[in-house]
Amino acid sequence: MTTRTAFAVARLGLAAAGLCGLIGYFYYTLGVASFAMANFFSYFTVQSAIASVAVILTAAIVALRRPIDPAWLDMLRAMVTTYILVSGVVYGIIVWQSSSANYSIEVPWSSQLLHFIIPACALIDWMIDPFKAHLPWKYLGWAIVFPVFWLVFTLIRGPIVGWYPYFFLDARQVSGPGETVFYCLIIVAIITGIAALLTGITRLKRMPKHLLPPWQPRSEP
Repeated sequence: MTTRTAFAVARLGLAAAGLCGLIGYFYYTLGVASFAMANFFSYFTVQSAIASVAVILTAAIVALRRPIDPAWLDMLRAMVTTYILVSGVVYGIIVWQSSSANYSIEVPWSSQLLHFIIPACALIDWMIDPFKAHLPWKYLGWAIVFPVFWLVFTLIRGPIVGWYPYFFLDARQVSGPGETVFYCLIIVAIITGIAALLTGITRLKRMPKHLLPPWQPRSEP
């Protein structure tokens, strides 16, 4: 088995794990009294997990068919890796804060898979992958587009349906709109920081990378 094939097989396994995590998380939330289908798919974790499964599966198929990844795929992989890492970081902070506030949050196996295990595996894949492109810094601007749209949509939808996916987005559950804006700014900063880290990894001289200008079409060897 070649290195490229090994990456493909590992990504197929990671995509399958993501799908299992989503199905398991869906069945877990069915037991919650306030469950609503629209609310389930409004979670950033769920949306980013669905996107990551699609992109990782695409990356696996491309790895089986081509010796290098196209630049657009590298960009999408960096984006979804950023999003699922952010989901894990934010969820970890929420769980940690709950323990200090004398209440507990149940973390089922599906949630552990989606928030911690899959993001960690995706990060490892990104760090050791010798076939990824040399991403330009302007990528950071694109990485923040989806999270900003999600935040705006959630803040508009929340008052209409009376439900928010995360407590800090509901001004009634914090000290007011100012604290909600503060949390949103922190999330944007975390997303930008992680995206910058993933981009920087591709630009390290000691890391293997393609010796072509960013986004230039690459011919098959």
